[in-house]
Amino acid sequence: MASSGGAVPFWRAAGMTYVRYSNICASLVRQCLKEPYRSESLSREKVHFSVSKWVDGKPEKPVVREDSAE
Repeated sequence: MASSGGAVPFWRAAGMTYVRYSNICASLVRQCLKEPYRSESLSREKVHFSVSKWVDGKPEKPVVREDSAE
């Protein structure tokens, strides 16, 4: 994607991706919440997903992982 020298978003000028910028903003909003909303939002912050490798067209046993939006 070629830039025409116009204005770029500040998160891009700072060398961030939009996802990273969005995660920082969401984290700041969560920290500003009062209880019980803060603890509820922090519990939803974690993401669970599974990863499985495919060998010869068949999936192997999936590995469940937990990640937090940092």
